[in-house]
Amino acid sequence: MAHIVAEPCVKCKYTDCVTVCPVDCFHEDAEMLVIDPEVCIDCGACIPECPVQAIFSDEDTPEQWKSYVELNATKAAELPVITEKKEPLAKD
Repeated sequence: MAHIVAEPCVKCKYTDCVTVCPVDCFHEDAEMLVIDPEVCIDCGACIPECPVQAIFSDEDTPEQWKSYVELNATKAAELPVITEKKEPLAKD
């Protein structure tokens, strides 16, 4: 089991979660973060750090965001790792 980042992170991209990850499994694109399920150790440290409640275990992802399980795996393979906190994006 791994964790995933879902829709609440889109155009938000708080990075508080990145600083507590012990295995550097977060990756970023221009609009959101994703988690590499091959690297995630399911520690759950990132969940309480997310101010918009965008992180879920892949098994507990709400139905409306199930597509983000595959999206995280696909995007993580092609995006750079992020390990340091950055300023979040401004919400529209």
